[in-house]
Amino acid sequence: MTHNRLNDALQERILLLDGGFGTMVQRYGLTEEDYRGERFAHLQGQLRGCNDLLGLTRPDVIREIHTRYLQAGADIITTNSFNANAISLADYGLSDHAREIARAAASIARAAADEFTRRNPSKPRFVAGSMGPTNRTASMSADVGDPASREVTFTQLAEAYGEQARGLVEGGVDMLLIETVFDTLNAKAALLAVDRLGEELGRQLPVMVSGTLADASGRTLSGQTVEAFWVSVSHAPLLSVGLNCAYGARQMLPYLERLAAVAGVRISAHPNAGLPNVMGGYDETPEMFAADVEEYLRRGLLNIVGGCCGTTPEHIFELSKIVGRYAPRPLPAPRHETVLSGLEPLRIVPEANFINVGERTNVAGSARFARLIREHNYEEALSVARAQVEAGAQIVDVCMDDGLIDGVEAMRTFLNLMASEPEIARVPTMLDSSKWEVLRAGLEVTQGKAVVNSISLKEGEESFVRRAREIHRYGAAAVVMLFDEQGQADTYARKIEVAGRAYRLLTEAGFPAEDIIFDPNILAVATGIAEHDRYARDFIDAVGWIKEHLPYAKVSGGVSNLSFAFRGNNAVREAMHSVFLYHAIRAGMDMGIVNPQMLRLYDEIEPELLERVEDVILCRRPDASERLTEYAQQVHQAAEVRQQTPDAWRAEPLAERIAYALRKGITEHIEEDALEGLHELGSPMAVIDTLLMPAMEQVGTLFGAGKMFLPQVVKSARVMKRAVAVLTPYIENGGGQPSGKAGRVLIATVKGDVHDIGKNIVSVVMACNGYEIKDLGVMVEPSRIVDEAQAWPADCICLSGLITPSLDEMAHVCEELERRGLRIPVIIGGATTSELHTAVKIAPLYSGVVVHSLNASRNSLILARLVGPDREAYADEVKRRQEQLRAEYRRTEAARAMLPYAELARKALEAEPHRPVEPLHPGRMVFPDFDVADAAHYIDWNFFFPAWGLAGRYPDILDHPEKGAEARKLFDDAQALLHRIAEEHLLTLQAAVGIFPARREGDDIVATDAKGRSYRFAMLRNQTRGERNLSLADFIAPEGDWLGCFAVTAGIGLKELTEKFRAAGDDYSAIMAKLLADRLTEAFAEALHLFVRRQMWGYESGELPSPEEVIAGRYRGRRMAFGYPASPDHSLKREVFDLLAVERTTGMRLTENWMIDPGEALCGLMFADADYFSVGHIDAAQLSDYAARRGMDEETLRRLLPNNL
Repeated sequence: MTHNRLNDALQERILLLDGGFGTMVQRYGLTEEDYRGERFAHLQGQLRGCNDLLGLTRPDVIREIHTRYLQAGADIITTNSFNANAISLADYGLSDHAREIARAAASIARAAADEFTRRNPSKPRFVAGSMGPTNRTASMSADVGDPASREVTFTQLAEAYGEQARGLVEGGVDMLLIETVFDTLNAKAALLAVDRLGEELGRQLPVMVSGTLADASGRTLSGQTVEAFWVSVSHAPLLSVGLNCAYGARQMLPYLERLAAVAGVRISAHPNAGLPNVMGGYDETPEMFAADVEEYLRRGLLNIVGGCCGTTPEHIFELSKIVGRYAPRPLPAPRHETVLSGLEPLRIVPEANFINVGERTNVAGSARFARLIREHNYEEALSVARAQVEAGAQIVDVCMDDGLIDGVEAMRTFLNLMASEPEIARVPTMLDSSKWEVLRAGLEVTQGKAVVNSISLKEGEESFVRRAREIHRYGAAAVVMLFDEQGQADTYARKIEVAGRAYRLLTEAGFPAEDIIFDPNILAVATGIAEHDRYARDFIDAVGWIKEHLPYAKVSGGVSNLSFAFRGNNAVREAMHSVFLYHAIRAGMDMGIVNPQMLRLYDEIEPELLERVEDVILCRRPDASERLTEYAQQVHQAAEVRQQTPDAWRAEPLAERIAYALRKGITEHIEEDALEGLHELGSPMAVIDTLLMPAMEQVGTLFGAGKMFLPQVVKSARVMKRAVAVLTPYIENGGGQPSGKAGRVLIATVKGDVHDIGKNIVSVVMACNGYEIKDLGVMVEPSRIVDEAQAWPADCICLSGLITPSLDEMAHVCEELERRGLRIPVIIGGATTSELHTAVKIAPLYSGVVVHSLNASRNSLILARLVGPDREAYADEVKRRQEQLRAEYRRTEAARAMLPYAELARKALEAEPHRPVEPLHPGRMVFPDFDVADAAHYIDWNFFFPAWGLAGRYPDILDHPEKGAEARKLFDDAQALLHRIAEEHLLTLQAAVGIFPARREGDDIVATDAKGRSYRFAMLRNQTRGERNLSLADFIAPEGDWLGCFAVTAGIGLKELTEKFRAAGDDYSAIMAKLLADRLTEAFAEALHLFVRRQMWGYESGELPSPEEVIAGRYRGRRMAFGYPASPDHSLKREVFDLLAVERTTGMRLTENWMIDPGEALCGLMFADADYFSVGHIDAAQLSDYAARRGMDEETLRRLLPNNL
């Protein structure tokens, strides 16, 4: 029932998700005792920061946060269970409580949502069970020296996620939200766990998946593009896929567009409130956030939208005002494309021609590769894979089936190593084995969408379908070998029989047809055995039948088998492969296992050889085999060794060679190059300082610019480490010493942060400079950092962090150092850190020296001075600089300080009062059907074109050299629809307006209707120093004055109009209609104001102002809409609606959240004399005074006025 209601709601409208949970928890200032409660009072270690635990110890706080988001208009609230899994909770000793914590989180959210649904059944509220990424990564190594190692296994993740999901479902969630996915393999483990739980419960559990992008390159932390991320999770029947965290709404937009372009399910987004500022906070106001998010809605990208870090109920409230104006993104029609992924997607479509599967990483097909694997020489084995990709392989086939090889271990190790090589990992993997346990091992370490090679009907239908379901559950496609219980399908008739049967079984079991890749068995021809003569022709004919009769299925095969009879004769084999592929591809073959070095261009094959090979492949004559064999014996058999031209980069000067190796992560030659540098420069440290360090700085620059991504940087660090290793003996033997006295450096990524690439690079660089490094890893508690530093003892502590909460944890480390009376120098680094934040927020907590470092190279320079002979002088220099920064910061903050409200209010009353302007025709007027043509003159087209992504001023944009043609087309279409709206009466423009007696009482305006009833409009006053400290009350006299009120809409009939357009498949016109209604509303307000000024109030006369003058506001008097800077309180609309009887005389309605329905509406006040201004921030005194004047509680006002507090 809930699932149906959820789907119904998603079809009807864009659903509003809640905002940041941790952001809200921080507002409560909870103590360690709050987190512990009575139950966990004696548990060892710190619990403060374990927000998930609050569901057990402070459920009242969690319920209150949910309630605030629901009050703000959220349709979906997320449970407080982001880290409620055994892996993450292990840091707090709470693993055994994971399921209970998850269940409690869900129960609290369920109760809050149900309460609001009962209040308003027409707006049901839903609960999403939050499942974060854990603090471990399954597809990356935490040890730069051992790229095959992993801190967590797929099985461990699946078990932890399974327990978390079970608890959430028991607590009553409507859906599960696997969010902040930085490693897709972790997400795949979660999806598998949820799928198993759903199977156990006998129902499909709705799942949202939301990824996070890690850097300027727009990839996940594990290196995948947005498109590859979608492909990797697309096997699951998702409710939605989306992006959250990392970026603000504006930065996320291009990646969200890319995701929406490929995803076959609904799209969600919950971005941060902008990017973190230098102090680690978020500056985007709710209005700014909503304005950026609105661009998503204008472009029709979303079905679900909310906020992440830095967002609050106020941000969600602003979104609630605008989401109803836009239609949800329609679900796209199924594409049925075969798409695989590594770090990048691979579409297997006709226009791709043919997909080449590299075969040299198969122990059964390459003696060299088999030897390397048996010898555990994985680094050289990786070079085999790399060479294949460089030679054009688009998929890498990996097979470890050998009696002398532990297939499971070898498959796992080699794939983990491949994942650390971005040049290889960018392409998908084909997992090749006859053993299920080996295939499963491969599936459990592959974050992309792989291909399993293979399954067949050899063991019967039940086994075949069971294996296929497991493969699909892991998110892979499958090669189906044409075998059945009778054996290999070697004839055309047998091939199509087995293929048809397999296809039917798989598709009936729910296996996607586009993920079926048939291998109809390429068998050796020209063997001298007559029964083999048709093997190639039967394969080609079977390909044609499959493409015609089995929709969306693909065809592959191992091409080298074809020429087995001609081993040793490469000229003939290459010709056979090329001819076979030429004809098979024309028949529809999509992909194949081919050695690109064993192919020739079809058109360059000698005519006689081509004829004889085609006779064999196409079975054109009975003596074809004998004729080809005869020709082959005549071919010169000299070994044809294709000499590889030495890599061009090896001919470059030494510095360029080293820089290239570090950029590309090439370990070969780095040791000899480092030693060559030692020979030239005479000092190992000179090599490090003048060759290696500049190259590593270049890597860091490229990473920061988004031109390299994480796996590449890790790979570069490994090259650096190897170069340093070969130089280390020379350093130890006195070949050179680092500048400054070497010492002991303890380094750690602080608690709550799993990012370690920056830390790892810094470790390598400092080790290069002769320092002894102790790396504590990631997610390290402050107490452990200080314990280890004290016990070792460390000469310096380096703290790393990438996310904003890490700033607080760094401060906690310094507080602990101060508490223990230690004076160990501290270096702060990471993406969200800054010199200003360090000076203002961290350094004052510690009597020792705390230095901010911009990058790894600067780290070494800082360290040399911190532990060098001039350390005291350097410490004084740092502290003087930090005091200067703090003083500048204090001056800046003081300049922004607000003036006392009471003093400003008193001065305002002492000022000369406003001179009233008596109207000609006071009272109320209603416009039930204003002429569209009369309003259209005042449309401000400057806001129209940016809504379509065309930035520029009107009318100049119409003649823009690049955008002009599209702008003119849009403008013409808008004019045509505007004409239709007017002629066919598609929209109705309605308004109520009036001028009433008014007086000022302090900062309130009191208006009186014809029956003597009073309506009080409490106004806010600007308090910012250096600005005009105005209030709208200043423009009303203490007695005998007049106030105008208005409510206008151009949205009557819009819903029906857009629905009509969409029903006809015309989304373009639907969007155009909404934009025109929005513009018409503003234009109507201008036309109405002109009428009031000239006909009702009468203070404007003479020649009518031009539309351009009206739009520019070049006239006397002002209209101030509620929600605008001078009158930000939307709740005052109630007074206007009552004063004008809006709901009795027009089609406008005011919601419980003071939003007008239809959304294309404006409501506010009119003044004969007034100035535009912004209230800006107000202090607690004005808030308290305003609450008393409004008769509202301060908490409600905080929600209404988030940008003013």
